[in-house]
Amino acid sequence: MLASRALLSKQTLAVLAQQPAAFVHQGSWGNANVAVVFSGCGWWDGTDVHEGVYTMYHLSRNGARFQMFAPNQQQTEVMDHIKKQPASGDHRNTMVESARFSHNQGVMLMHDLSNLDVNTFDAVIFPGGYGVIKNLSSFVKDGKDCKLHAEVERVLKDFHRSRKPIGLSSTAPVLACRVLPSLEVTMGYEREDNTNRWGKWPHTNMVQAVKSMGARHNVREPYEAHVDEKNKVVSTPSFMWETEQHYHYIFDGIGNMVKHVMRMTSK
Repeated sequence: MLASRALLSKQTLAVLAQQPAAFVHQGSWGNANVAVVFSGCGWWDGTDVHEGVYTMYHLSRNGARFQMFAPNQQQTEVMDHIKKQPASGDHRNTMVESARFSHNQGVMLMHDLSNLDVNTFDAVIFPGGYGVIKNLSSFVKDGKDCKLHAEVERVLKDFHRSRKPIGLSSTAPVLACRVLPSLEVTMGYEREDNTNRWGKWPHTNMVQAVKSMGARHNVREPYEAHVDEKNKVVSTPSFMWETEQHYHYIFDGIGNMVKHVMRMTSK
């Protein structure tokens, strides 16, 4: 038995020795501490699963520590993600649903957004999804004149006032543009482009809304991020672009957003 364990140990060490350096990758920005704010779980009524997971992956890959937050409130509605219509008689809590992203131990717990203290973190990131415009704001009902959840507004203003970076993906620029002045953001294309054979841009009405809020919009591809150096706001289109199979572009775009947020934490 002991001989078998020794052999297994030698084999394991041999395999690890062959792994590339990235196997034990450490980011270039030390141990930046980043708050990630969720709005539920699922594209149609919360945080998009891919955007949430990609954000956490890239934060980990770049050496960041992060904690997850969500408002402790009832969701505006719960969607049947197969039928893409409201699920009748179903009432869920935004924080409880967001906890589906967590592993329920240590710092991987989901925390109440009211406990997010700007002094504890170096940056904040809001992944996108319809929860941004349903649970974190009244955008679905009020459009450009929407109101933000009180804690969401507080967090955005606190980080902006403290000159700490804010990351936004897909629908999330709506939040920042509503309460912060003269931002530069991207939500992708400003109109549908029928020549794009890999996907389409069906949410361009939101682009017009942020422009009417006083923001300057910049056209970017899904794999790109736009950096507002003055305001320390970084945004990427993500699933403002609909694609059936080219999800690696979304992955790369969120990666670029996270890297710029991390870069700004060192300034």
